[in-house]
Amino acid sequence: MKWICNELSQLDGISSEILKLSKSKKIAFHASMGAGKTTLIKSICEQLKVTDVVKSPTFSIVNEYISEINGKVYHFDFYRLENKREAFDIGVESYFDSSAYCFVEWPSMIEDLLPDDFDHIYIDVENEQRIIKLVFND
Repeated sequence: MKWICNELSQLDGISSEILKLSKSKKIAFHASMGAGKTTLIKSICEQLKVTDVVKSPTFSIVNEYISEINGKVYHFDFYRLENKREAFDIGVESYFDSSAYCFVEWPSMIEDLLPDDFDHIYIDVENEQRIIKLVFND
């Protein structure tokens, strides 16, 4: 599935469709710096009725939010990870094994630790547009 996003006002509709179409509560977000990973995750969290302030967990590695309709939501940012050991140290496998939504920024940093049940979102920036692709897990 693919969407072209020309402005922020389109994100709510795209986020709603992502949640309807995704086969998993686990989603990895692939994109370059500044492409809009966190902004899209914020929009998805709004659709999930998250009551907390959603922000990138760049320094904490993981943020936990509460969703009025789905319980816990985990948001990871592995950009600053120095090695995979740090992911093990925070108990990443326990998070991924939970029934909670898990949104992962910079999944390439822990690629071989991601379970097969993750769906993937790719965001490309072309001429001020965001091209958002949802790829289902196999």
